[in-house]
Amino acid sequence: MANTPSAKKATRKIAYRTAVNKDRRSRVRTYVRKVEEALAVGDKAAAEAAFKNAQPELMRAVSKGVFHKNTASRKVSRLAQRLKALSA
Repeated sequence: MANTPSAKKATRKIAYRTAVNKDRRSRVRTYVRKVEEALAVGDKAAAEAAFKNAQPELMRAVSKGVFHKNTASRKVSRLAQRLKALSA
């Protein structure tokens, strides 16, 4: 257990950051899930709209340090690929 005041403060900061990052990760997953659900149903218009909302949300998570840049790019790329396959 933390004994020094600085260690106690560090513990509080870590707990707060963990909670914030958890919320951000959950938010991104919700946006991605909306795209995947639209793709599963085959609704092209809804999938495109959801994808346009999910893409900036993924990149915002990168800027906040929740995801690595390559991870978000990979997710966007794979969603775009599935969206394109739905169109064809």
